[in-house]
Order: sequence, then C-alpha cells, then structure tokens
Amino acid sequence: MRDNRKAALFVSNWFSVLGQQYSGYTPQLVSKLQERGWQVTAASARPQRVVRLFDMCLTAWRARHNYNVAQIDIFSGPAFLWAEAVVGMLRLLRKPYILTLHGGNLPAFARRWPGRIRRLLMSATAVTTPSRYLLEQMARYRTDVILLPYALDLSHYHPRLPDQSVQPRLVWLRAFHAIYNPVLAAQTVARLKDEFPSLRLTMIGPDKKDGTLQAFQRAVYELGVDGHVDWPGGVPKADVPLWLQRGDIFLNTTTAESFGVSVMEAAAMGLCIVTTNVGELSYLWEDGVDALLVPPNDPDAMAAAVRRILTEPDLAARLSRNARRKAEQFDWETILPQWERLLTEVAARGCP
Repeated sequence: MRDNRKAALFVSNWFSVLGQQYSGYTPQLVSKLQERGWQVTAASARPQRVVRLFDMCLTAWRARHNYNVAQIDIFSGPAFLWAEAVVGMLRLLRKPYILTLHGGNLPAFARRWPGRIRRLLMSATAVTTPSRYLLEQMARYRTDVILLPYALDLSHYHPRLPDQSVQPRLVWLRAFHAIYNPVLAAQTVARLKDEFPSLRLTMIGPDKKDGTLQAFQRAVYELGVDGHVDWPGGVPKADVPLWLQRGDIFLNTTTAESFGVSVMEAAAMGLCIVTTNVGELSYLWEDGVDALLVPPNDPDAMAAAVRRILTEPDLAARLSRNARRKAEQFDWETILPQWERLLTEVAARGCP
C-alpha cells in the first residue's frame, strides 16, 4: 500500500441501528469520506459488549494492510476500556491514530482515572473533540487537543420561516436514557397545558433500556398529560428533519452534553430552542440570541422559556433566524476538508 493512499480505520460504537441505518456522527463522517474517495474500514456494529470489543481489535489486526491511519472515538465508562484495547493493538502494529473525545461525562470519568486518561491521550499522534467544553476540561491531560466540530448536511434541513407564527408544538429528540432526563419534558408540559390547551409534545428517540422510558411513561400518566404527548420511538437518521418539521419549539432536557447534535439539527430547521445550560450548550448557544438557556432539572424555568416564545413573536422570530445562522457554520462543506487534512497529516507523520 502506498503511503499517500487515502485509507483509514474508524473505530466507534456503531451498534445503534435504526431503520437499517447506523445512527451517530462517526458513520456520517465515514460516509462523507467514502464519497470523497477514501477507503474506510470500520468497527463495530456488534451489539454485545464483549463481542464488540473482540470485533474492534480483530478488525484492526485483519485489516492492517488496508489502512495507514486510524481514528478511535473515546467515551467514558466501559467504552473507554475498548478504546484502550484497540490502541494497544494499533501500537503493536505501529499504526498512527487519532483519538476523538466525546460525551459530557468524560471530564468526571477523567477525574476518577487521570493516569489512564493522560497515558491514552499522550500516546496518540493527534487528539480531537467536537466540543469547546471538552477542549477546556481535558486540557489538563493534553494541551494540544484540536477542535473539530460536528457537522450537518444542511441540504437535508429546510427551515421554517422565521416570521411564521409559532404554535404550541413541542418536539424532543434524544434517546430515552437517564442522562437526557425526558421526565423534565413531561413536567414542562404539565405546567403549560392549562394555559395552552392545544399544546402537543412529540418525543422522538429509542429506548436505551435503563428504565428511563418507563419512568417517563409513569410521569406522563401521573401528571395527567397523556393527551398532550406522543412517542413514535426511534426513527431513521434520514427521517429526522421530517419529524422536526412537526414542531415549532425544541426542548433539550439533558443533564450533560459534549455538543448536542440534535440541538443543532433543530437549529438547522429553524426551530426555537429551549435547552438546559450544561456542558457544551452554554459555550455554543447564547441566551436570548439563538436559544433560551435554563438550569437543568428546572421545569418551572423551562416552562417559562416556552411561554415566552409562545407569547413574544419578536423573540420567537429572532431565535428561529439566529439558530439557523448558527447551524450554517457547521455544514459538512466546512468541516469535512479539515478531517481530510488531519487524516492525511497524521498518516504522513506515522506512529509517535
């Protein structure tokens, strides 16, 4: 294989499959690179944890003649152990690699395991993150982390008109997992349903099987908002713009965040955004300009923000217009060339 060949290995948690399409950012990045002529090997789509770890390492070994640079996604928890194992294989093979930091819980994990984090990050030829929050929080473990934001294909997102009247149509797009706190959305609706009887909330996302969906369903029943809430479940990535189109206001209730792709997708659609101010969200969004930011776990504050959007047309128009402008800064046409340059440079530099 020639050294200048565009060939890369990508290792990530590709096991979440909706409608026969892998969800998540890294599969989109791989697809875009393939469109630009890159030869890509990827792992892993195995749903079982142990099998997934084995598949990642085995793929790195078996495909060793088919790539000259690797990229590994880094998350906290068990996924960090998988990354350590894959990195061990890559070092054995003398392959240069890029680590990409994800997840709002990674800084807390790093404080528990600072030695492991520092060793892993310092072993890489380059480290990236899509999040200014993680860039700042992880600087103590490596100072030259590169900011490479998430990207969207904006041609798939057709925004609502900023001066279009805002209806009490709320939409939520995350997984049903404790970290995303969907119960807060139900609590918000409970505080608004009498004032806005036609209010509807659409909750889009798969069940992550940690009991959060059942807790949300109990809250909906106990709060008496079952007539105001729909849950279509998880949807294919390609259908996300169509589902977002059903709302005028986007609720983001998460308790931790390293970027917030779903929030950016809502912005690309011109929705008015109400979000908690955790992690990257307070870095990326400006309160009163392109979103309304509220504290986490505060249904009164979230309901008050929604009420402002529904009763202040000028505010709603400004948030919608500026949210779309923010999203336009994260188009693939801007981000993809940065990835190509980095992959090419790391492949040329070789293993540190």
